[in-house]
Amino acid sequence: MRYTVLLDPDLEEGGYTVTVPALPGCITQGDTFEEAVEHAKEAIEGFVAALAKLGEPVPVEEPALVPVVIAVDVETEPAALAAAG
Repeated sequence: MRYTVLLDPDLEEGGYTVTVPALPGCITQGDTFEEAVEHAKEAIEGFVAALAKLGEPVPVEEPALVPVVIAVDVETEPAALAAAG
């Protein structure tokens, strides 16, 4: 099974908070990117196992529903930034 995970950097404490949108309530964290990804795998496995043990349906992420996240660079005039602030 494949699930999308979101890794949100914690700017105050460091590390990452990890959520799994297709599995509401499946949340973990890690001090490094690699650790956060490893913890995500473990959390998903445990979450899915718990659902199965409880006889609950296991959500399957539809590939067509996977969001695409990109960063874009834009140029703005300094005056426009001052007016917006």
